[in-house]
Amino acid sequence: MKLKLAFAYDPQFTEHVFAAEQLGRLAGLCEVLRVEPLLELNSPEARAVLAETEVLVTGWGPPQLDATTLVAAPHLKLIAHSAGSIKYFIAPEVVERIAVTSAVAANAVPVAEFTVAAILFANKGVLAFRDIYRREKRHLRSHPLMSSELGNYRKTVGIIGASRIGLKTIELLAPYDFELLLTSASTTPRQAAALGVELVGLDELMARSDVASLHAPALPSTRNMIDARRLALLRDGATFINTARGSIVDQDALVRELVSGRLNAVIDVTEPEVLPADSPLYDLPNVLLTPHIAGAIGTERERLGTLVVDEVERFVRGEPLLHRVPHALLGQLA
Repeated sequence: MKLKLAFAYDPQFTEHVFAAEQLGRLAGLCEVLRVEPLLELNSPEARAVLAETEVLVTGWGPPQLDATTLVAAPHLKLIAHSAGSIKYFIAPEVVERIAVTSAVAANAVPVAEFTVAAILFANKGVLAFRDIYRREKRHLRSHPLMSSELGNYRKTVGIIGASRIGLKTIELLAPYDFELLLTSASTTPRQAAALGVELVGLDELMARSDVASLHAPALPSTRNMIDARRLALLRDGATFINTARGSIVDQDALVRELVSGRLNAVIDVTEPEVLPADSPLYDLPNVLLTPHIAGAIGTERERLGTLVVDEVERFVRGEPLLHRVPHALLGQLA
């Protein structure tokens, strides 16, 4: 007998994660109780669905899942999350009792790709050359920047945090002629050597890097971890990249550095998520500001759906889940 499956997410945010082929696979693996995703779990209709649900597929914009959910869904065996972090909507008691899997590994791929592109463009001085070319409208062979220290060869790139995204970024940077630094409390020197990186403290990483890229989780202990003192350690002309969380950076200190023109930055996340209209970050020529697009967008979202369907198939077959979220690691999740 097939396991009974339901969806719980906001389709406005989880659009295009599941293509027709993936939905067809899920229907072949499980009995889909309801095609439309649940948004409000307290309605009589939702409770009737939950009473039978054994596999719950979630995504962006999910309802809160806690102890009351376990009561409403007494047969629930698996929660398969087709997005990244789960800590904002799944209570610890749920992860303790129910198998929970997440597509965070699939979402790490486009973030790492975005980061690599940002690093390559930063070292090449792309923003500066764009502005000069727009202004002067001539060939720039004789421009001083052409013979400056710009370029990617033998530059030092610092990766802050051995998260899935940090590790994927290191993997993608391996073919380039970079000196790679890593700061990570969870990585041993032997592991760092296997990754092809030099394990250093955060202060040393900031002081030595031409580009420093942030990949740490947002935790109480990491709030404002990148503060004014550490930003001051970056050399003049260095680039700071943040695709992690805005709360990890002292944003006022970062703005001061960027307004001064001493540093460059690629910023995909801020606090608040949308900056006030008068923020100087929108218009500074040394800043590439993007609206939280490093993670999966467009066709990249299908990778998340594929991971979830593969996990559901493993579960149905009684095979080990490859992306299960360990209860013990909940406090360390981004």
